[in-house]
Amino acid sequence: MTAPKTLDAPYEPPRIFGSDYRTATLGILLVVTLIAFEGMSIGAVMPAVSEDLDALDLYGMSFSAFLISGLFANVVAGLWSDRRGHALPFLLGVGLFVVGMAMAGAAGSKELFIVARAVQGLGGGAVIVAIYVMIARVYLPEVRPRVFAALSAAWVLPALVGPGLGGIIAETVGWRWVFYGIVPLVIPALLMLLPALRTGEGPSPEPATGPRSRPLAMTLAAAATAGGAGVLLYGVDRLHDTPVPGGIATAAGLVALAVGLPRLLPPRALRFGRGLPTTVMMRGILASAFFGVNAFIPLLLTQVRGLSVIEAGVALTIGALGWTTGSYLQTRRAYDRPRLVRLGATAVTTGILLTLLALVPALTAWVAVPAWVVAGFGMGIGITSVNVTAMRQSPDAEQGANSAALQVVDTLGGALTIGFGGVLINLIGHDDIATGYTTIVVLMAAVGLLGVIVAGRMRDAS
Repeated sequence: MTAPKTLDAPYEPPRIFGSDYRTATLGILLVVTLIAFEGMSIGAVMPAVSEDLDALDLYGMSFSAFLISGLFANVVAGLWSDRRGHALPFLLGVGLFVVGMAMAGAAGSKELFIVARAVQGLGGGAVIVAIYVMIARVYLPEVRPRVFAALSAAWVLPALVGPGLGGIIAETVGWRWVFYGIVPLVIPALLMLLPALRTGEGPSPEPATGPRSRPLAMTLAAAATAGGAGVLLYGVDRLHDTPVPGGIATAAGLVALAVGLPRLLPPRALRFGRGLPTTVMMRGILASAFFGVNAFIPLLLTQVRGLSVIEAGVALTIGALGWTTGSYLQTRRAYDRPRLVRLGATAVTTGILLTLLALVPALTAWVAVPAWVVAGFGMGIGITSVNVTAMRQSPDAEQGANSAALQVVDTLGGALTIGFGGVLINLIGHDDIATGYTTIVVLMAAVGLLGVIVAGRMRDAS
């Protein structure tokens, strides 16, 4: 990109939908929207899938298979992007995602459907990391906040219409067409992105030499982390009815995570070292706190306050709009990013605590809506600022590894807090959802408060 030709002409950074970036931006957003639609609609169609394939016993596995395989793909795609460029992992990821969608649509048994979900996860996990690297290598630094804001916005339409549209498709032409229908839409996205894939590659950066540059070690660490997360989630889910097997699985999962996870993160990340280590960890803190409560708001509103499922979903939908608003506002000027992330963590923590007002009988249950707008707003300014800062702090040869690390802590954080939240609900009892929800809120607010305290450590050591 060339600089202005006259000294007195104000420099205007390129627009993400201008001639320089239009096709790349549209292609990225279309791919992310398709992945988001699949993620948002799967919950609506799973009851139909379970009935058709007699898969109620594997209901949760259909979600965790996507999660665990995606976590593994995050790491492998990041390593590949650093060593060989992001084009090939992106194309392979899109291919695997499409194959997984077709397999899910054609699945004749619950076992094949679970395999299809795992293939989708491999593709989706690779695509997201490759897109982060693409953004770092194709877009100018001053443009990246707008691109990450647009990525957040790409989740809004699927959040609004995905569950409803998925349910309509399942009830009219059949649940299989929720998966089949996405496949042909991938073609225009790929055509738009081909120029950006070529442009963004350029000369390969000098290969990294740190511990996260070793393919075999990183692959084994990714397998240990993904497997450990899966075993841990299985174990905690069984603790309330089979304590001994559940406890053994939980311990085994924790050991595997302790062995694999540190290798996937920047050095000193688990100790919140200054600069990039804390930046990466902030993504996990925000995701843990937000999603650890987000998953249980519908339970609170339906089981405690008597709202319908559709009414309860409104709170989550409007929370998504708050997220988009926060993402947009952080593009308006050059902010101090660590300060913005601290503000985001404060808003998330505040929103989490405000949802407790929905438990007060004298207040309307709809008080959860503005509470979750506050939390969503905090995620919008916080997550986007974390992504921008992480790409700025990453050497070219480590952009893939650090993009993968962001996805790993995000995925693990949300999955584990949701899993442990489910354990608390089961242990406290289904006849006392209010107490279980209150306990979850207090714990997740403590996680958010930790983010408020450590956000300043995102600044590079002087």
